[in-house]
Parts: sequence; C-alpha cells; structure tokens
Amino acid sequence: MEDSSFTLLILGVLISCCFTHVRSDASDHRYKVGDPVPLYANKVGPFHNPSETYRYFDLPFCSPDLVIKEKKEALGEVLNGDRLVSAPYKLNFKDEKESAVVCRKKLTKEEVAKFRSAVEKDYYFQMYYDDLPIWGFIGKVDKEGKTDPSEYKYFLYKHIQFDILYNKDRVIEISARMDPHSLVDLTEDNEVDVEFMYSVKWKETETPFEKRMEKYSLSSSLPHHLEIHWFSIINSCVTVLLLTGFLATILMRVLKNDFMKYAQDEEAADDQEETGWKYIHGDVFRFPKYKSLFAAALGSGTQLFTLTVFIFMLALVGVFYPYNRGALFTALVVIYALTSGIAGYTAASFYCQLEGTNWVRNLLLTGCLFCGPLFLTFCFLNTVAIAYSATCCTAFWHNCGDSSHLDISHIAITCVGRSAIPQMAMAGFLPFSAIYIELYYIFASVWGHRIYTIYSILFIVFIILLIVTAFITVALTYFQLAAEDHEWWWRSFLCGGSTGVFIYAYCLYYYYARSDMSGFMQTSFFFGYMACICYGFFLMLGAVGFRASLLFVRHIYRSIKCE
Repeated sequence: MEDSSFTLLILGVLISCCFTHVRSDASDHRYKVGDPVPLYANKVGPFHNPSETYRYFDLPFCSPDLVIKEKKEALGEVLNGDRLVSAPYKLNFKDEKESAVVCRKKLTKEEVAKFRSAVEKDYYFQMYYDDLPIWGFIGKVDKEGKTDPSEYKYFLYKHIQFDILYNKDRVIEISARMDPHSLVDLTEDNEVDVEFMYSVKWKETETPFEKRMEKYSLSSSLPHHLEIHWFSIINSCVTVLLLTGFLATILMRVLKNDFMKYAQDEEAADDQEETGWKYIHGDVFRFPKYKSLFAAALGSGTQLFTLTVFIFMLALVGVFYPYNRGALFTALVVIYALTSGIAGYTAASFYCQLEGTNWVRNLLLTGCLFCGPLFLTFCFLNTVAIAYSATCCTAFWHNCGDSSHLDISHIAITCVGRSAIPQMAMAGFLPFSAIYIELYYIFASVWGHRIYTIYSILFIVFIILLIVTAFITVALTYFQLAAEDHEWWWRSFLCGGSTGVFIYAYCLYYYYARSDMSGFMQTSFFFGYMACICYGFFLMLGAVGFRASLLFVRHIYRSIKCE
C-alpha cells in the first residue's frame, strides 16, 4: 500500500507541475488596440535537418536593439534547442502596416556568402508570436532551365507579410508569407544594399481562443491519415490474434499433453526416465549468470516501463498539445528522476532474491546501466553541437546536474547459447511487425516537421506491443525448456528486448530511404539518440518478456509434482 501511495503521489505532483506549465504557456492574453504583443525570434536551420538549428541572429538579420534581449527558458525548452530573443518586428495589436522598413543594411561579401549558404541549404526561420509558432524560408534557389549547379541563382527574401487573425481582444492565428517579388540577388560575392521590410494585416475571426492551437494538429487527424493509423491497429490486432491462436491451439494443447503424460509417469514405475521440461525441474530456477547485471537490467527496464506509462497518461489528458514548448522533455526528465527509486528497489529486491550480497555495487550498476550510455552519448553530441555553434548544445553544468548519480561501467552479456540469435530474431520480428506502420509517423514527427497528436491510437499500439512481446517470449521459453535447456533467464530477457534491435534497423531504412537528412551533425544526432531510445526499448521490453516468462515457468512447474 505504501508503494502504491508513493506512486500516486509522484504522479499527482508531476501532473500538477505539468499543468502549471501548460497554464503559464497558454495564459489568457488580452490586448487593447496598439498594445505590444510579444514576438520572439527563435532559431534558423536547414529544413531537412531538424537537429541542426542555430540562433536567429547567427545570420546577419536586422537587430532590434544594440543589445539583444533573451527570453528566460525552462529546462525542456533548452533541451529542445529553443533560444528565444526579441525580434526586430513590431506587431502591435490591430496595428496594420504596409511595407514598413525594419532597417537598411549594407551586406558585406562575408554576410552575402553566409546568407547564400543558408539559402542553398534551404534554411527556414521560426518565431513565436503570443506563444503561436511562425515559420518562413530565408530565400529561394532559382533552378529553372538550368542543369549545372554553377548556373543556379540565389535570392534572399527581404519582405515578410504577417497575416493575423483575432477574436475581440485575443490573438487567434498568425502566418508569415514571403513576398516572391521582393528579392535580393546573392549569387555573386558582392556587397549588397538591402532594405528589410514587413507588412501586417489583421482580420477578425469567430474561432474561440481555447481552440486556437487545434489547427496545428489537424494534419495528423485528416481522414486519409486516420485510415492508415487504423490500418496499423488492424494489422497489429491480426498479429495478436494469430499469435494468441497459435499459443491457445498449439502451446496449451502440448502443455495439456505434457501434464497428462507426467501424471501417468507418476503412477508408473519410479525408475522411468523423465524427459522434456520436467527433466530440468531441478535446474530451471538455478540463478542466472551475471545476476547483478541481470537484476540491474530488470530494474532499469521496469523504470522505463513506468516512465512510458506515465508519459502516455499525460499525453492522453492533453498535456502535450502542439508546440507546448519543452513540455515533453520536461516531463521526461522529471518523471525519470522521480521513478529512479523504482529501478533501485526492483533491482535490489530481485538481486537479494538471487542471494546477491554486494547490493551497493548492484545499485550503482542499476543507476548507470541506462544513464551511463545516455550521458556519454549526450556529451559527445553536445560537443558536436558546440563545434557547430548549434542551439541544441547545453552548458556543461546542465550535463553535470542531470547526471550527478551516474557512474561509468561496461559489462558485456556473454555465453548465450548458439540458438540465441535465431530466437531473438524471431522474438523481435513479430512485435516489430505490429508497430512498424506507426513508427513512420512517430519518426516523421520527431525527426521532421509533422505533428503527432493521436496519442490514443499510439497507446493502443503500445498495449499490443506489450502483449505480442509477452506472448512470443513465453512461447520461445517453452520451446527452450522442452529442449531441456534450463538457461532461460537471460534468453527470455534478450528475446523480449530484441524488438529494440529491429527498431534501430528501421532507423537505417528511414534515414536513407524516407528522409532528406544529411551532414555529420544531423547524422550523429539521429543515430546517437535513436541508439539510446532503442536501448531503452530493449531494457523495457526485455523486462516485460522476462516477467511474462517467469509467470509462465512458475505456473507450469507448480502444476506438476516433482521429486
């Protein structure tokens, strides 16, 4: 009861904190005519490389003041790469402007080259106006009628048209359009005089303030997208039904025959030799090798499973609405910190059940089993981001603060049987086949510019993933025991977690076949962070597979009388 109360307390505190964050971001902003509305420039970067973002004024735009004012941001926003600063445009409430001049600037040869490089890489900019996101492209490349890249012409947009919708005294929607007729030629390395301008148009709408964020989630809930999502669920359900039918008609029938056989053997002569899984009843509960590592993996997997469930609960109640800046990262950090006790308790208690004695070392191993690789990966990628002067780099004290409980360890799992790899391939393929369709939309959201909001469907797919993982691991455990192989502990964990290997393989396919990402920085971030995520899936699903197998093994050996 105490553990349950503590878990509920954690969840309550977390939801309270997250909803406080939501209310602060979506506060009821009301304005009068002429009131200044906050406008912040956030970042720029190549459109196809979502991780490669830079500060807005790394490009030589017009600066609003002599000193650029930075907006104080939360931890999640910093981790998300947001760097909000005051923008040079003045978009006062209901104050229309026509070709207002921001500044007149003479671009040097170096600045022209910097802008041309940004245009060539398809740079976009992002701003926030009253907490509403705005996007636009820096310029365009004229390739019409030209086959040789050296003949391409590069142009910079110098005029932005802001179209703003309002409902009484509130801002509802904003969009930015670049004037295709107002261009600056950047093809040659010559000094260029530029007059940056902007226009503002206001229009009234009946859309209520509470629904102003809905437009950003409509794309993920269009009918043709929903059809694909439901097809994914039907595909997953068919997989579950087939697997369940296989277990019900084959495995349970075999088990029934085994029980009848062993019952007859008990009535027969005592010297009759036992075969099958009953033969190894004396060894099946023998403690596994590397029991400290095994307990640590089980504890870390249990924590990650709890973390995933809590994230889904917050998503289903609407905390992660589109462009709630940093909410997901904040929730991940907070929940992971609050659930760290679950990993320690699970690992230490299981380690003690395995008659382990050095529980202090086991706790240290549990703490660093997932965080260690994650921290090392984060440090490497942060170094890459610093080298590129990208916004996704964070200060060193953030690294130290987030990893104060980490230790470095490296222990390889060895001595698996010869049939481990084929079993892992079989165990990982079926769960992966149940989720691979949904993976594309998740990747397109995380590593692209799509928005994922159908968390209910994702939660159903997650439940199906757990069921398939548990079922296939139980089936493979039975086959292993029937072959009189008692070393099922690690095998069940590896088979359950092997789906993470298939997800990482899908990463290779997505990067080279479905995305336009390129460059060392984006490649490092994609494969580095996806390796950590897939490793987390390996631990989480490995814990699920082992728990299911443990229940199964206890059940079948409890059903027979063993001398």
